[in-house]
Amino acid sequence: MAVKINAIRGMNDLLPQDSSMWQQVEGVLKSTAASFGFSEIRFPIVEKTGLFCRAIGEVTDVVEKEMYTFNDRDGDSLSLRPEGTAGCVRACLENSLIHGQEQRLWYTGPMFRHERPQKGRYRQFHQFGCEVFGLKGPDIDAEIIAFTAEVLAKLGLTEHVSLQLNSLGSSEERAAYRDALVAFLEKHQDVLDEDCRRRMYTNPLRVLDTKNEDVIAVLKDAPKLSDYFGEETKAHFEGLCSRLENLGIKYEINSRLVRGLDYYNLTVFEWVTDALGSQGTVCGGGRYDGLVEQLGGQSTPAIGFAVGLERMILLLETLQLVQRKPAVDIMICAMGEEPERQQLKLALDLRKALPGLGIMTHCGGGKFKKQMAHADKSGARFAVIIGDDEINNKVLSIKDLRSGEQQTVEMAAAAAYFKSVF
Repeated sequence: MAVKINAIRGMNDLLPQDSSMWQQVEGVLKSTAASFGFSEIRFPIVEKTGLFCRAIGEVTDVVEKEMYTFNDRDGDSLSLRPEGTAGCVRACLENSLIHGQEQRLWYTGPMFRHERPQKGRYRQFHQFGCEVFGLKGPDIDAEIIAFTAEVLAKLGLTEHVSLQLNSLGSSEERAAYRDALVAFLEKHQDVLDEDCRRRMYTNPLRVLDTKNEDVIAVLKDAPKLSDYFGEETKAHFEGLCSRLENLGIKYEINSRLVRGLDYYNLTVFEWVTDALGSQGTVCGGGRYDGLVEQLGGQSTPAIGFAVGLERMILLLETLQLVQRKPAVDIMICAMGEEPERQQLKLALDLRKALPGLGIMTHCGGGKFKKQMAHADKSGARFAVIIGDDEINNKVLSIKDLRSGEQQTVEMAAAAAYFKSVF
């Protein structure tokens, strides 16, 4: 017997019984993107490794430990994309989409990181992301956050999440703060864990994001990044906060919020929940005004966000805010040779008249009991029964598989009947 091959650890199949939940969430995200004037962009899953090293940062966990990297047959180092922003910027530069013009783009698809798999965190995971290029004011920052708030409201999550907000200032302000933070951390090396000591000189702001409670306690006395802000940075953040207040979007300023990628500046934000334990971030993003220039383009202001679809759906399931929907709404069953010939035409006519419904024909014949069992197992709400008597009288027998009630409806009125009950 051949050895069975299983999926790679942390890379999961999406099964038919779960796909309807994904479609519902993706539908909300895509329709909201359209209502905010965003256009779709698609770019490759595989990129040159240097793209992510330059964009994300050589000393981030993503680049150091988590990327799937390999050499192809030509000897080029390639990587599966660990996030979407870098690839989106590369595609925009290569196709001259952002020089001297505004762009509002969305994308969705799989990302890859070699992390320890756990509930809500996978090695192949899916993101929905949006990026805006060419706008530098706090108004677009507020618009992006309003976009995410709208998605969460449509999914019924507003009362289950909270918005955390921070500003990382400019690169010059962070450089000045970095020296002060490193000096502070050097005085408390005995409390720092191995990971924080490693980051202390290479990427000290990431120490602020530690989950180590002992280090968190020490950081309460650390210098604040906001103390190094100039007037322009302060005005930007105050402008964002006032706009959010005007929109009625509640927020909490979290001075330890830095996000995990090096390219962020000024505004950063996360929507978090306490319903998923340690995997509490369901959406996050921020401004990255230096990234386009860093990747070879002209200086271009930019902001974006990403939603982790697995984690969003896990949250909706945990809170029982999403339900699986059967693929079939109506099953057509035929009893006899001529009815079997007619059912295909009937199904085609109903599909044309009822484009939003799933209409399946029972194929392969069989006794009435078997066909009803198939209809019930499909999850359909109604079974349409067509036999010789129905054809002769130009009617259909329609059984409600939920209540068990059955009635006769004229063939010509079948579409109107279903429109009235769905």
